[in-house]
Order: sequence, then structure tokens, then C-alpha cells
Amino acid sequence: MTVTVRFAPSPTGQIHIGNARTALFNWLFAKKAGGSFVLRFDDTDVERSRREYADQIEVDLGWLGIEPDVTVRQSDRFALYNRAVEKLKEAGRLYPCYETAEELELRRKIRLSRRLPPIYGREALRLSDEQKAAYEAEGRKPHWRFLLPNFESDPFTTRRTEIHWDDIIRGSQTVDLASMSDPVLVREDGTFLYTLPSVVDDIDLGITHVIRGDDHVTNTGAQIAIFEALGAKAPGFGHHNLLTTVTGEGLSKRTGALSIASLREAGVEPMAVASLAVLIGTSEAVSAYRDMDELAAHFDPASSSKSSAKFDPAELEALSRSLIQAMPFEQVAPRLEAMGVEGLLAQPFWNAVRGNIEKLQDTAGWWRIVTEGPEQAEFSDEDRMFLRDAFDLLPPEPWNHETWRIWTEKVKERTGRKGKALFKPLRLALTGRDSGPELADLLPLLGREGTLGRRP
Repeated sequence: MTVTVRFAPSPTGQIHIGNARTALFNWLFAKKAGGSFVLRFDDTDVERSRREYADQIEVDLGWLGIEPDVTVRQSDRFALYNRAVEKLKEAGRLYPCYETAEELELRRKIRLSRRLPPIYGREALRLSDEQKAAYEAEGRKPHWRFLLPNFESDPFTTRRTEIHWDDIIRGSQTVDLASMSDPVLVREDGTFLYTLPSVVDDIDLGITHVIRGDDHVTNTGAQIAIFEALGAKAPGFGHHNLLTTVTGEGLSKRTGALSIASLREAGVEPMAVASLAVLIGTSEAVSAYRDMDELAAHFDPASSSKSSAKFDPAELEALSRSLIQAMPFEQVAPRLEAMGVEGLLAQPFWNAVRGNIEKLQDTAGWWRIVTEGPEQAEFSDEDRMFLRDAFDLLPPEPWNHETWRIWTEKVKERTGRKGKALFKPLRLALTGRDSGPELADLLPLLGREGTLGRRP
């Protein structure tokens, strides 16, 4: 069997790292199996769906290294869903309901007051044709519910009806259809809720495995029943734990919390995002992997915990920093060139500064310091006199990694300064910053003439 998975975002906002977790679980699962990845935009909510959000999602996925084999939009597939609706109606599995939201809420409260589960009582099945016509005359339009197969012959006498599946992530799972309300599949205005188009698309696109958040576990029982009602075999299912903020709050596309776009704009490395999004909340140690192949080798969906995982941006920043600082020049050269870091100095410059880089864009600041001059710094009169004497002691060229040691030993001997009193003014004069890369590495890049030009 060829593995085919799908990632199905709603283009109603920017995807965040929690959404990326689902996309990556699917991508890596397919990658390890040599399968296919479908990007399906669930854009049936025409009021909230935006093409610019869909475009942004594709950019975000591409940045993470995810390239779909197929891309589809539910807004192009309404004919498929309408045919499925007619099929379910003809089979007596989809029935019209006329209750308003207020009436349904009142019934729910009544059931709760009687210590009964707040399950829809299928009252609409008792309506006569005359009663339905009367509702229609009032201007009411029906919503349509799927009749769950949780009874023998009388739909008002339900019985325990277990749906079982071997979850890719959570292991053996059971849902009792008698504990659920018949799900609404079609709204009063004729638009579809998530469930029906999702099932129809999974059938039509040949989806073999559905991997998603564990907030969908209960839905899976009803969806398997819909697959069977449409004459199709249900795919395999896997439900991973969800990510929350460090304070335990859920992530939301509407608020933009930890969106992939914002992480990219902040200079976070994509493999840091991918590594943390996949490995957090699993039994695997969270490490920054260099590429998707390496991450795939350590990916095991069954290692996910059943409890939610708290996502800490500080951990993401540390992973990103470790990736950047470990990058060889050959890997980073095209990105450096895009920032203007090029020429004969580029490679020794990168080797000198990379250990002090938090984000790659920080490199541009150090390149300006090396090639154009130090940032503005203030000196006391005493330090200024010290620096003038120190610059008089610069060794002759050629310069190498030993030049800094030779120079500072001469300065120490002549001035009597040592430690911070010696090194801090020199660093400020050379770079304008009080911390940074080893000056033994920077000095040969500046050269004797360039260094003399920094004399206060």
C-alpha cells in the first residue's frame, strides 16, 4: 500500500507551531514510507477563508521544507460533497432538523438538570411531513444530521456501539457511538461543516493515514461511521498531543501566537522550528537536526506523550543558535552573500564571528564593523590616552592569530594595565562593542592599516 497523508489547514489565519507540528508529523510519516503528502485547504467557510492566508501557509510550509505532492481546495469540490449528501439522504442516514440554537440549548440544559448526558434526542425524526411543512412555512430551513448506527431497529433506543481502531500514536482506541449526538453535517444555509467534506476528500484523494491533534479523537468514531455509510474503508488514524504556551494556553491562528511567519521574520532557523515542533512532548531528546532526512531518522510518532506539551520560545532560540553556530561556511555562504558578506574575507570572517551569532542577520552588523569601522563608543580621558599609546605598539605585518597576543603583551608591559582595564578599551576601540568574537580572530581581518584607522 502506498502511504498518502494530508495536512488540512483552514486558511482563516496564519499557521502556528502547533499547526506545523501536525504538518510535520504527516510529512515525516510519508517521507519515511516513501509516500505522498497532500495539502488540502479546508476553505468551505467562505466568510472567513482568505486566499492570502492560503498563500502564506504555502510559503510557511516551504520554509519548513515541506513540499506537497498535491494541493487541493475544498471550495473547488462542492459537487463531490453534494453527491455524498444525496447518497446519505437516499440511504436514510441524513435527516433534516428544524430546531433553533436557542431550542437546542434549552434541551441541553433540561437533560443536564436531569443528570442525563447532553445528547441530541433525535426529536426531528418524529416530525411528520405536515410539521416539517409548517416549519418551512415559518421560514425555517433545516440543518442535516448524520444518523449514527448506534441502535438495532429503533433509533430512539440506542445501545452501546463501539468503534475501535489501532491509533498510530495512542495505540488501541475505542469510542462509543451511543455517547455522542448525531453530528450536523450540513448547515441551514446549505454549507458544510468540517466533517463531511473531510471524509469525502479522504476517500476521493486516497488518503491512507490521517494524523492530527488529539482533540479529534472523539470525532474519529463518527467519521469512521460516515466512511462506512459512504461505502468506503476508513484510513488509519493517529492523534498526537497538542502544544500549549508555557502558561498552558492553547495556540490560536486568530491571535497569531507563535506563528510560523513571525518566527521566520524573527530569524529563527527553520530546522530549529521543525526539530522542536516534532520532538517536544515525545520520549525523544529534543535536539536541533540539520535537515529533514536526519529528523526523519529520529521520528517515531508512537513516542508522543498523551499529555499536552508546553512550548517554550527560549528553547527554540537555543536550538536555532546551536544550528547557526555549527554551520560550515559552504552551507551558509549563499545566505551571507545575500547580506553582502562576500569576497576573500567572507570565510575567515564567518569562522571568526559565528560563535557569537544568535541569529544569522546578526552577521551583517559584525560585517559592517569589520569592513566599515567600529560602532560609536565613549572613552574617558584616561582610556583615550591609554589607547593612543597602545596603538603605537601595533606589531608590523604580516598578521595572524598570534598578533593579538603579541600586541597585548607589549601593551601590558608598557602601560601596566591588565585584565578588564586592558582588554575592554581595546575591544571598544576596535569594534564599538564590549563583547563579541575573539579579537585574535578579528585582528587579522582588520589588518594593520584598518586597525590604525580605529585609533581614538
